[in-house]
Parts: sequence; structure tokens; C-alpha cells
Amino acid sequence: MHPLALLFLVLGVPALLALVYIFLRGSESLRRYILVRIALTLPMVLILGTMVFVVLRIVPGDPVTSNLGPKGTPELRERLTEQLGLNEPLIVQYGEFLLDIVTLDFGEALTSGGRPIVDELGERLPATLELVIPATILALILGIIPGTIAAVRRRKPTDYSLRMYSVIVYSMPIFWLGQLLQLFFGVHLGWLPVAGRIDPIIGSTLERTTNLLLIDSILEANWSALWSVLEHLVLPSFTLALILSGVFLRLTRINVIETLQQDYITASRARGIRERVVVYQHALKNAMIPVITLIGLQVAILLAGAVLTESVFSWPGMGRYLVDRIGLRDYTAVQSVITMFALLVALVSLAVDIIYSLLDPRVKY
Repeated sequence: MHPLALLFLVLGVPALLALVYIFLRGSESLRRYILVRIALTLPMVLILGTMVFVVLRIVPGDPVTSNLGPKGTPELRERLTEQLGLNEPLIVQYGEFLLDIVTLDFGEALTSGGRPIVDELGERLPATLELVIPATILALILGIIPGTIAAVRRRKPTDYSLRMYSVIVYSMPIFWLGQLLQLFFGVHLGWLPVAGRIDPIIGSTLERTTNLLLIDSILEANWSALWSVLEHLVLPSFTLALILSGVFLRLTRINVIETLQQDYITASRARGIRERVVVYQHALKNAMIPVITLIGLQVAILLAGAVLTESVFSWPGMGRYLVDRIGLRDYTAVQSVITMFALLVALVSLAVDIIYSLLDPRVKY
């Protein structure tokens, strides 16, 4: 089975079943809200894909020059242009591009020997997901817990220190932070590897079924491979998470402070409920609703940050692949990667909106 198809089964099928269950068991207003959100998602992907198609053909450079270089003869240039289909009218190329989006086929790369892009994405997409998902979880932990502590200790040294931390980490260039962590933990201390997803020797013994190396190593019970994957994942995921944790910290702090001033919190305290229970079981749960919304908005920033993180740590994901293909002016590959990014952002935003509607029924009306 192709890695992309297997990845869909592992991640997509449970999410689809959950969506169907929510749709069938939900109220009429919730069903209407879900249908509207799905209907708005498709045009968003189409508009973004169209913008990428147009921009790539406006900017200087083309894959023919990238392949042949300045020494290519006019005959070779004409032959390669025809072979790549770039001599077709733009409307024809655009029609083929739309067909590729609908069928999720994406065609073949204009460089790298014309390898099918689905095969390229089958190798690169799992690597990006394996980086982004742990980074998101870590960013939430590093943001929500300190943000709650800062709210509880408002206008105290702890609060000022955590707020300063959030500003500092969010202001850091991600490539600079990554290189700093590489230098300290990888070069100076020698604790962690500074590049790649897995040790090359150990990786050669691992059978890649899903290309999610964490899952593949567990399925094979290859514990040395699992340890190597975890070691290589620490620095890039921590770099990406640290940058985003500042946003979650400040938003959590603000919402917890506002929630602690509500009447039902005052009533809970008057009934003698312990402060820890009031904060973490009552206030924090209601303060998390805006944070959940922010998760959907931060997915695009996470993917953009993954481009820089993958370049710094030589992580073979979609971000690094996109940078390489932009340099080669590979229209097909760049369009396919950005379309896949758009699909990911749209699907996560859809999931977040549905979760938000379940937590706060007012959004359906």
C-alpha cells in the first residue's frame, strides 16, 4: 500500500468517522454549520492553488533553464519545453492543474527525472507531520501551564517573568534559535544529533511502512531505531514549539484572568471549593475555548515555521522539499506542496471550528 494511502487510513479515517458521528448525532443547526464550513473550505483551497499557479508563471525563471543551464541549445530547450508540457496554453495547463487537485494525483515532477509527486509526498509529508504534531503538543504544554500560573500569580514576579519569556521566545528568529540549540546541545555538549530524522546506519535496517518513523519503529519493535528517532526529533520539535509557546502563554493568561473574574468563580470560592479546583477544573476549562480557536490559526504558522526548521536541521520534510523545488522552478512540485499545505490548514481549521461549536453552542446560531 502506498504510504500516502496508509497515512490516510491511520489519521484520516478516525477523523472522518468522528465527523460523521458528530454530524448524525448533532442538532439541525450543528449539521447546517458543518455543511457550511465544508462548503467554504473547498473554494479556499481552489483560490490559493490558483494564486500559486499564476505567481509561479510570473516570477523570473523556469524549469527548462534550471534543467539545462545557460548552455542549453534552442533545440534542447524547445524539446524539453514540449516534453514538460510548458508549450501548452496557460488555460490548458490550468485545467490539468485543477484535475490534479481533484484527483490528488499531482502528476510528475518537472525535475528529478520526472518522478511521480505522489511518491515524493509519500516520503516528505509523514516527516513534516512527525515534526509538527509533537511540536504542537509541546507548544500547548509550554504555553497553557505557564499561562495559567501567570494568571494565578498576576502582577507578581512570576507573572512578569513568564510574560517577558513569552515576548522573548516569540521574537526570536526560528533559524537563529535552531542554530543556537544545535551549537549548545549538539556541538558543545554532544547530547543530541543536529540533523536528520534517524541515524543512517540504524535507518537502513528499518522497514518504512508508513514513513512515520516513530510508528514504523514501534510496529517492528525496533527499539534502537525508536530511540534514534526520538533523539533526532528533540531539537527541531523543541525549536518550533518554543517559538509558538509564547502566543499560547499570553492568550491563556488573558483568558484565565477574565474567567477568574466571573460570578460563577466567585460563587465557587464562596462555597469553600479549593482554589486549585476552581482554577484548573472550572476557570481553565472555560478559558481554553479561545485557545482552541488559536490552534487552527497557528497551523499555517507551524507549517511556515516547519519550512525554516527543516532547512536548519536538514529534516527531509515538505518544507525543505518546497525550498529546493522553488529554487529549481519546478512548477508542478511547488503547486502540489502548497496545495497539500492548503488542504492541511483547511482540514485542521474545519476540525477546530467543529470542536469549537461543540464547546460553545452559541457559534451555530
